[in-house]
Amino acid sequence: MTTHDHWQQILGSDPSGNSWVQERPGLSLEMIAACGLGKDAGILDMGGGASTLVDFLLADGFSNITVADISETSLELAQKRLGELAKPVQWIVADACNWQPPHKFDLWHDRAVFHFLTEDSDRKAYKQRLYDFVPIGGFLIMATFAIGGPTKCSGLDIVQYDAQSLANEIGVGFVLLDSQLETHTTPGGASQNFQYIRMQRV
Repeated sequence: MTTHDHWQQILGSDPSGNSWVQERPGLSLEMIAACGLGKDAGILDMGGGASTLVDFLLADGFSNITVADISETSLELAQKRLGELAKPVQWIVADACNWQPPHKFDLWHDRAVFHFLTEDSDRKAYKQRLYDFVPIGGFLIMATFAIGGPTKCSGLDIVQYDAQSLANEIGVGFVLLDSQLETHTTPGGASQNFQYIRMQRV
């Protein structure tokens, strides 16, 4: 089964029971607010799928939003949920490691994609896009499973990070601004530890 087919199977139905679901992505929204972006800033939610982050960004007045995900079905679910509100958003079916972004982004947000990249070649390909499409002064907000968090997700191996190891992995082209740990409660009631970082392109 290809990576695309795996995620189509995982994400291709009602997403409400998936472990990573958040009713309100509070920490992501706090970190986005801390960036002080204008409402016309280019924002990418990489791996956004059926996440509700886009709902809150639209409600806050942001007008230049791109949601990219490997699963077209998950994007369709988000569009159906939003209805007419989905029209201004750019929806892109994309593998984070081998896509060609349509333009640069003032903010690149990734909650729970990067930790699935267990091969150095995949991380390198992802980071190449990050460096090419976040301009100097732009921001990165990334969340991965934290040290002591899950070792697998959706049947796949993951890589755990703390703030410094994640910042080191991203590299010297970005400076670490702040970091936070979050204990996420899944729809099933389990606890998962996530590491969030906010970085700026320099």
